[in-house]
Amino acid sequence: MTKIFFDGGLRPVGMELAVVVGGRMHVAQRLGPGTSMEAEWRALIAAVRLAVDLGIEDAVLLGDAAAVIAQASGAARVPVAYRPLAETFRGMPKPCRVRLRHVRRAQNLAGIGLERWHAGRVMFPPLP
Repeated sequence: MTKIFFDGGLRPVGMELAVVVGGRMHVAQRLGPGTSMEAEWRALIAAVRLAVDLGIEDAVLLGDAAAVIAQASGAARVPVAYRPLAETFRGMPKPCRVRLRHVRRAQNLAGIGLERWHAGRVMFPPLP
């Protein structure tokens, strides 16, 4: 089982996201205007894509956006504005086994990494 942390955020310059897997952080920034919820969905989708690209077969996706975790797992209704992202998530190739888990913000390595980067203390490679 491989833990994959994901986080999305909204800055004045646009949405951003981070994914941490195997102790390595991958980031995409300046993704255009949107909402923090959209950024979280995009981060979840990026985490799945990265898991597939890395050949991970058993993944636990860990994020701090409880609403997105609930929506993606089918426990909550997806608002109309985010249904295209939910459909992308549901229809995309995934590792053989995928589990979604909510973690507190203080436990989300992707969110912590973004905060440290904005403080000028971390460098990371961009997402492919």
